[in-house]
Amino acid sequence: MKSGGYVYILSSGPMGTLYIGSTTDLVGRIWQHKNKIIPGFTSKYNINNLVYYEWHDSIKEMVLRERQLKKWQRNWKYRLIIQKNPDWNDLYPDVLSENGYNNE
Repeated sequence: MKSGGYVYILSSGPMGTLYIGSTTDLVGRIWQHKNKIIPGFTSKYNINNLVYYEWHDSIKEMVLRERQLKKWQRNWKYRLIIQKNPDWNDLYPDVLSENGYNNE
């Protein structure tokens, strides 16, 4: 079993409002955001497109990276996203597929 976790960025749309979070269960956590299971910032502002994520081998690394990204300037975050996802596609269907889920 994996012992690390993911840092992820959600967006309301291309170059839109961003949310940075971390989790050990990327599929489940993004599902919660998309279905507005937990009230808060992302549900209030409809921020549910997974535009970036990265894996970290330890929880400590994951937490440190999340804190680092949250301190970054907005344009740095945009550049990070654009490097891996220039079209700002929602990556959740890819994550589902990579984890053996049917995208439908």
